Formats: sequence, C-alpha cells, structure tokens
Amino acid sequence: MSEFTEISIADYAALWHKIQNKAKLLGFQEVGVSQTDLKEHIARYQAWLDADYHGDLDYMQAHGSKRWTPSELIEGTLRVISLRMDYLPEDTANAEAQLADKTKAYISRYTLGRDYHKLIRKRLKHLIDFIQQEVETHFQFRAFVDSAPVLERAFAQQAGLGWFGKNTMLINRSAGSWFFIGEIYTDLKIPVTPEYEEEHCGRCTACLDICPTQAFDGPYKLDARKCISYLTIEQKGSIPIHLRKGIGNRIFGCDDCQLVCPWNRFAQVSTESDFSPRHAFDTASLVELFLWSEETFLSKTEGSAIRRTGYEGWLRNIAIALGNSPTSDLVIEALKERQHYPSALIQEHVAWAIQQHEVPLTLS
Repeated sequence: MSEFTEISIADYAALWHKIQNKAKLLGFQEVGVSQTDLKEHIARYQAWLDADYHGDLDYMQAHGSKRWTPSELIEGTLRVISLRMDYLPEDTANAEAQLADKTKAYISRYTLGRDYHKLIRKRLKHLIDFIQQEVETHFQFRAFVDSAPVLERAFAQQAGLGWFGKNTMLINRSAGSWFFIGEIYTDLKIPVTPEYEEEHCGRCTACLDICPTQAFDGPYKLDARKCISYLTIEQKGSIPIHLRKGIGNRIFGCDDCQLVCPWNRFAQVSTESDFSPRHAFDTASLVELFLWSEETFLSKTEGSAIRRTGYEGWLRNIAIALGNSPTSDLVIEALKERQHYPSALIQEHVAWAIQQHEVPLTLS
C-alpha cells in the first residue's frame, strides 16, 4: 500500500476533471468511481452460483471473495475507477436483417472487429500513466478488462454508469447497453461518484420474452446453461439437442435481449475503427464460413475474440445453424462435405443438421 500524500479537496476536484477529459480523449464515453464494498451485489452473485446458473464456468467461483473484495486481489485497493466504451459498429437495422436471414451467420456485435481486451487495456494504461504524472507520487494502479476475478458490472453500477436490466446487462439511459467496461484498482482516494440507484426497466419484459432458448428464470436471473452466448462460446462439448433449434443462425454469441431493449434506441455507433466488422463477418453466409479450413479460420480470426470457440466449436455452431437454415442443395452439399470430418463432436452435429432437412445420411 502506498504512503499517502495529502491531497486537498480542491486538488482532487481538479484531478477528477482532468481524468474525465483524458478518458474522453482516449475514447471512453464515461467514467465513474466507487468504493470497494459491493454490498447487496455479493449476496446476489452467491445466490446465482448456488443455483448452478454458471454451468461449467468454474472460474466464476474459483477465486471466492477475491471477486468482490478488491483488496484481496490487489492489496491496498481503496477505489475502483470504472469506464465504459461504446462498441456498436453500425445501426441495429443491419443486425436485425442478418438475424432474420437464416442463410446468414449471425455473430454477436461485440466481436465483429478486433478483440476489445487489448485495445481497452492499452487505453487504461495510458490513463494510468496520465494520473501518475498528475499526482506526482507513487500510488498504485492496476487495469482490468474482463481479465481477472472482478464483478465489473457491480462496480460500474456503484460508480454511476448504469443499472442492472432484467437481462442482467448494465443499461445506461443515454447509451443503452452496447458498451464495454474496464476498471482501474487504485489506492488513490479519489472521491466517489453517485451510485446509479434507480432501475428504469419498469414493466417491460421484452428481453425476457424474446430469449430464443428461454434462458431467463425471471427478471435478473440468467441461467447461463441455456444462454446462446454460453452454448456457442463457453460450452466445449455437445450442445443439448433441445436447445439447438432455438440457436437459429447464431454462431457466436447472441444479442437478442439487447436488440429489443427500448433503451438501446439511445445507443451511439462507435467511432473506433477496431470495432468495425472484419472479413465481412456482418454479412457472411453460413455455407461460406462452414467450408473454411482450419488454416483459414485461424487466419481470419487472428486478433479476434472468435478464436475463443476454437475451430471445432466453430464448425459445431455452424452445423447447428445450417440445420436451422432453409433447405437447399447448397446447404445439403456443405453438410455432406463435413459428414465424415475426423471429430465425433462435428459428426454428431452434422448428422443432426442433415436430419433436420430430412435427407438420408451417407454411410461411410
């Protein structure tokens, strides 16, 4: 823990103004500060774990109280600086059209461009360097971007960046929910910003009603085991048969609960070039992507979060989507080309997809 240098209220006010301005110059749309006590969020998170809603995400409970006690993760932490950065690469009309065309591959909007982790972490480090120069003393700072046991949305809510929607997303009145979050842990006692205490979802249940796999067990209760984002990204084995039809043409993640959220009419299109779609991921056809070789997959997804699912997961997900697509010679030919792919996992999902088109399987 640092040896604290006295900083006056006036100095803190001036520093906070400079931090806000620098954050905006670095591409962040908003910044807030919270204390380290997450209060009711701790019990809510523990209840989520106790209900086994986290599925096979063992890391969600592996670190225990470190996830909600910053000083256990980074000794001496007294404040959490939370920042948000918009990522929507275009208006949602294109997303809705892609989702409606069952011959197309739908990829969650957050991963159409480059992996956000490196970009945001680099910007946070620039902000840290700036703050250290301003305070002219050795306080400690540590940046996180979905990369450590941190209850990010809880800290962001307490810092005033938004409220928890019924879909468990953080929602901001002026920006909706299409944004990333990053944090800086520090022992610099910056005054906290007002907590976002009000919830503005009202009687709306659009996000709960639209979920293709009925992953919500009620408002604020997401069962990850039924969530398409979990199934297409985190699940490493076979996807349960009863959930496959609901996946539709979504091959990496799902945005349905955001696409229908009324607050996202206020979302701003991102100006970050790194978040712009690469390799026509926002318009690609299922057949085209399904026929990629592993070398092509690795090349096209370099620097992309899509790599997380791996090539087998990629083929598995697209096989399901092709099973849900309109029957055509092109679709059948593509599936048959992968029918004997040297992976039991892929063979299983391809066989299921072929059966959806009522086409006899070809014997080995």
